[in-house]
Amino acid sequence: MAEITAGMVKELREKTGAGMMDCKKALTENAGDFSKAEEWLRKKGVASAAKKGARVAAEGLVGMLVADDGKLGAIVEVNAETDFVARNAEFVKLTEGLVKHVSQHNPADSEALHAQPYEGGKSVKDAITEKIATIGENLTVRRFVRFQVDGNGALGSYLHSNGKIAALVEVLGSNGAEAKTLANELAMQLAAMKPPYATRDQVPADLLEKEKATFRDELANTWKITIKDGAARTGIFRSEDAEKVMMEISGKLEKVPLTQILKREQITKPEAMWDKIIAGKLEKYFENNCLIDQVWVKDDKLKIKDLVAEHGKKAGTTLTLGRVARIEVGEGIEKVKSDLAADVAATLKS
Repeated sequence: MAEITAGMVKELREKTGAGMMDCKKALTENAGDFSKAEEWLRKKGVASAAKKGARVAAEGLVGMLVADDGKLGAIVEVNAETDFVARNAEFVKLTEGLVKHVSQHNPADSEALHAQPYEGGKSVKDAITEKIATIGENLTVRRFVRFQVDGNGALGSYLHSNGKIAALVEVLGSNGAEAKTLANELAMQLAAMKPPYATRDQVPADLLEKEKATFRDELANTWKITIKDGAARTGIFRSEDAEKVMMEISGKLEKVPLTQILKREQITKPEAMWDKIIAGKLEKYFENNCLIDQVWVKDDKLKIKDLVAEHGKKAGTTLTLGRVARIEVGEGIEKVKSDLAADVAATLKS
């Protein structure tokens, strides 16, 4: 039997995108013949795909498609377990096919997407399952967004060079050159600065109430602590036990041992001032979370609302912001770190 080397496993993995254990087994079963090993992987079927479904898929790509007229745009996040697979030609093809499918068929949600007919009469779910079997990693369509402009407006888009961050911005009031230029500028701003909302009225009322409650709690629990051999520290009191006080100082939670505290005093502004202070804090919240209120990354002397007004003046109309969407691969998922060389070596030993 031909010796199966790490280089052979690595080469087959790079060619097919299949998992290392599958590549090793394919080569072993076929005496090191690459053509037969590839065919073996193809015929392997989907039996093992279900086993891979529980594995974390936090890498991948975002696919983007925007119609030539700027009226329709879609983003799809397709995930894999490793960045290696995300660069595989078959995975790229799958991502491109899925974003095209979403733009054309407008599924209501992920469940509807998976049930829709796809290439060769298969459902989207079946097509993904087949790719899992071939590639050897868990693959998922985590989320997608599709915007279609109704009436007078345009979409701007931005896809980062690494294929992992995409943004769509809807500008309403015109579909002319100025509106399209503005929309594209704002899509880059959205990708870089991550505001979840376009305008203040898009922020949910219950979320604003929670923010106000947090600000009130901070105003009621601000303390100044003097410690041994150190300057006084001012922060928000969070908790205390027999050994320490937990303080939030400059946005970071810090532990202050009780043995180090010489003096502590509560700093409480008059409640009559709280509403004004909270209003100021809300303004800062809007600046961080609403695209229209942000400072423009290309010119810190301008806010986005000023940029919108400028382009509207040039277009001879009033431009406003509509919907925004930003998708970044693996956002919010705990990623598993991997070393390909070490993984290949470990696979050969098993």
